Amino acid sequence: MAFVDEAKFFVKAGDGGNGCASFRREKYVPKGGPNGGDGGRGGNVIIRARKKLHSLIDFRYRSHFKAERGVNGQGKDMHGKNGKDCIMDVPIGSVIKESESGQILADLLNDGDSFIAAYGGEGGLGNTHFSSGTNRSPRIATKGKEGEEKWLKIELKLIADVGLVGLPNAGKSTLLSRLSAANPKIADYPFTTLEPQLGVLPVKHHDPCISLLLNPN
Repeated sequence: MAFVDEAKFFVKAGDGGNGCASFRREKYVPKGGPNGGDGGRGGNVIIRARKKLHSLIDFRYRSHFKAERGVNGQGKDMHGKNGKDCIMDVPIGSVIKESESGQILADLLNDGDSFIAAYGGEGGLGNTHFSSGTNRSPRIATKGKEGEEKWLKIELKLIADVGLVGLPNAGKSTLLSRLSAANPKIADYPFTTLEPQLGVLPVKHHDPCISLLLNPN
């Protein structure tokens, strides 16, 4: 049985660090030149497929993902450190779409497939880049660029291993909730389950997990 799980989430890549405007200060160099370093690049937000994952349960507790900002440049030609990437692990079979248009951005089919969801901003330039024959003491440096930010949607295409189908109030939802971490609605009236509910059951001595699909009454 086929089943599609989905979630909406926000990604923000890191901003680039600012460039530095500084000058050499040495005892025997009275007219030291510029030595401001560049800012570091902001980190990317990367979505990566992993075989060990089987559901989008993590997106229920976290919907914002942000990469690290680049470090500002410093004097003595010291460039700022690049921001650390934010790597999001998702199950194989995940489809990444734009939240508004629904355009497909990536289809992660194999273990290790990755997609850069948001690019980090470039670091700013230090004042060494603006030195010239007519301007030997530039006092300007540029700011880092902002990282990309956007809302995305992830859809997980699953093939359930087991389907629970039966009469109304036969205990299908209760069984699913006991065997897995699924939380279907349970009540004492017919047709409580209005849409499919998915649960994942880890099995000892068996590498892949078993997907349980509960069909509506």
